[in-house]
Amino acid sequence: MSSILDKIKDIENEMAKTQKNKATAYHLGTLKAKLAKLRRELLTPTGGGGGGGGVGFDVAKTGVARVGFVGFPSVGKSTLMSKLTGTVSEVGAYEFTTLTTVPGVIHYKGAKIQMLDLPGIIEGAKDGKGRGRQVIAVARTCSLIFIVLDVLKPLGHKKIIERELEGFGIRLNKKPPAITFRKKEKGGINITSTEKLTHLDHESIKAILSEYKIHNADISFRCDATADELIDVLEGNRIYIPALYVLNKIDQISIQELDIIYKIPHSVPISSHHEWNFDDLLEMMWKYLSLVRIYTKPKGQLPDYSAPVVLRAGHCTVEDFCNSIHKGLLKEFKNALVWGSSVKHNPQKVGKEHVMADEDVVQILKK
Repeated sequence: MSSILDKIKDIENEMAKTQKNKATAYHLGTLKAKLAKLRRELLTPTGGGGGGGGVGFDVAKTGVARVGFVGFPSVGKSTLMSKLTGTVSEVGAYEFTTLTTVPGVIHYKGAKIQMLDLPGIIEGAKDGKGRGRQVIAVARTCSLIFIVLDVLKPLGHKKIIERELEGFGIRLNKKPPAITFRKKEKGGINITSTEKLTHLDHESIKAILSEYKIHNADISFRCDATADELIDVLEGNRIYIPALYVLNKIDQISIQELDIIYKIPHSVPISSHHEWNFDDLLEMMWKYLSLVRIYTKPKGQLPDYSAPVVLRAGHCTVEDFCNSIHKGLLKEFKNALVWGSSVKHNPQKVGKEHVMADEDVVQILKK
């Protein structure tokens, strides 16, 4: 372990010393790729040595989405969580006592959303310190991450947490880069791009690829990608999660300061102690989770608006809807009637590949 950490340190020092310009782009590219490979080894230690895992840290998934709370100890995560969900996690001056998280569930707009208080991520979690590793493994399964920050502490905390999560292959509020990549048997490396690449030239792309022992491949860029994005695609274990910065303890600052804070992108100022601005927080949460509610309508009855079937955007076809109700439903499926904004006529007959929109009403017709 320590030898890997030493290697990482050496490479980081080397990168800090190297000036960034055209001539060094190749060199920096290979260093970045080496770094990414070492980081991966830290996260997934290779074989050997039984009794590894330590205490299990998995939480059974309930509800349609999972929101993880990440933040330093004592920024008010547990208070916020217990006010939102009514679960009690041990609040107090702990270093790492709340380790097994108490999952809470919140019902919002008819959807069951699981909330997890992920225990304090400290600096150096991505290097395997503290219980950081297990915490981040759970963070990777979340559909949205709340980064809880203390308004009074400078935004240095925000940078540290972002860096930790990035180091684990979690990309916050980003889209996967538009790079397609295909290995082949022979023919060298063929690079095509629809946009002008300002951050990479062919030399540095080849340098990064050869670091991954790839010498024959077709690679096409549909965006102005950076070296880091190319490495993300090659590593292939990156996940893209939306995140909200929850700025807590706004009861302790002035109105003028609050105005400035409102300008931070992806952020919601709240006070968990006084329960200020919770509705705003939940509304933003709903928007970032991009969930779709579908109401069912039994034949000859009014739609049931009390219990929507909640699907994730991108997985909201009629087929997904049937599967979420009962796996055997598709066998009997003939077609469906849909009312709502996803169809031109109300009702409209649709097949199982029809994509539904939020608050549509559906009636399944069986064979």
